[in-house]
Amino acid sequence: MSILFRGGTVVTGASEARADVLVVGETIAAVGPALDAPAGAQVVDCGGCYVMPGGIDPHTHMELPFMGTVASEDFFSGTTAAMAGGTTTIIDFVIPGNGQRVLEAWRDWRGWAEKAASDYSFHVAITWWDQSVHDDMGVLATQHGVNSFKHFMAYKGALMADDEILVNSFSRARELGALCTVHAENGELVYRLQQAIYDQGFRGPEGHPLSRPPEVEGEAANRACRIAEVLGVPLYVVHTSCIDALEAIARARSEGQRVFAEVLAQHLVIDDSVYRSPDWRTAAHYVMSPPFRAPEHQAALWRGLRAGVLQTTATDHCCFCTPQKAAGRDDFRKIPNGTGGVEDRMSVLWHHGVGTGRLTPSEFVQVTSENAARIFNIFPSKGAIQPGADADIVVWDPAATRTISATTHHQNIDFNIYEGMSVTGNAAYTTTRGHLAYARGALDPIRGHGRHVDRPCFAPYWHAQMRENEARRSVPVARDPS
Repeated sequence: MSILFRGGTVVTGASEARADVLVVGETIAAVGPALDAPAGAQVVDCGGCYVMPGGIDPHTHMELPFMGTVASEDFFSGTTAAMAGGTTTIIDFVIPGNGQRVLEAWRDWRGWAEKAASDYSFHVAITWWDQSVHDDMGVLATQHGVNSFKHFMAYKGALMADDEILVNSFSRARELGALCTVHAENGELVYRLQQAIYDQGFRGPEGHPLSRPPEVEGEAANRACRIAEVLGVPLYVVHTSCIDALEAIARARSEGQRVFAEVLAQHLVIDDSVYRSPDWRTAAHYVMSPPFRAPEHQAALWRGLRAGVLQTTATDHCCFCTPQKAAGRDDFRKIPNGTGGVEDRMSVLWHHGVGTGRLTPSEFVQVTSENAARIFNIFPSKGAIQPGADADIVVWDPAATRTISATTHHQNIDFNIYEGMSVTGNAAYTTTRGHLAYARGALDPIRGHGRHVDRPCFAPYWHAQMRENEARRSVPVARDPS
């Protein structure tokens, strides 16, 4: 099967140019002006549209068992919804239970993901430590294409990695040439504040942001940066939501440290007023961690994205329907944490980013696909429009408008955090490895079409960084006076 995308403007992270794109089978065969369509090829008219790499969402949670329930979105429904919004690859998370063998959890998630309609990969969380975890990290890195390990600094008593686990895991990742990722919130402080806020009589969703102020995120982000600096390992901070964390990341990067960071689309456009809604159902659907922040944090996050302090955008897509959220009806601490958005990320970013002049089209490509592909070592197979790359393509119509709503979205959740938001700029066509899965509102997903994407480690490069850090810290030894 061949597809010729004709007459569009090809946008990469570096340039824009009028060109056709020819897809043969699962890969891009040619990019250039006035390409000839092979016999039998499907021709897609891209006049007035941009042709861009399919989006990469580096932070999703499909089918996640969490807080006594399981996320409502599975790998088939989630990847299908993603493609309706122009995203063609997700990086999800394997999260072992406390004491569960890491490889056992890996096999569980790989089995659940076999139904995916588009490509996927996994970060693997380190939630406890012994020799088996050390060994399993090595197997995953060398045999299963895992080059990133996740650490929850929050969720005391469940997923939280204390400093001992962080040091052990970061050290092992350094040996393997892998990247460490962190959910940066001080779990001990959150645990204490949750109890204090609850005891003061705040039982509803409004108690959630009060128990997780910006300072707890800033402290954890700074601590993670400093541990990574001492150990000489690269760091990736997920869902940066506040000035406090942004400043810690900016400081580390200004000192030459290899620290990368993502921001969620929703943290850029939604503020903490949502928790004060008189409708409990509405407020509860915005309970996620870190929580939504005051408007000044949003302005700072946009500046950080434009300045390159933040390199990627994600969703932390983790859907819980209203009956699931109701588990915390009388106690905000029991509301399952998570919001949706994998379908809407790119439209929201285009409308509020490119549409306002905050981002150029090339910068949009960088923050929605190319940077993630580079950081997680899948470029140029992903995140690129060039011969030999996977044919993960979105044809983007900058003039198309829609109003986001749970009544029309494809996500498996009964609420949309962007409900009623009108956006200009939407996916017109989406292909996943050459299969035209979305065309002008019509979805044609193939269950099981998605493949696992192996991500090789970066050992030689990161070892050089480690040596540089050690040289910086070296102290001359005094000579023996004799």
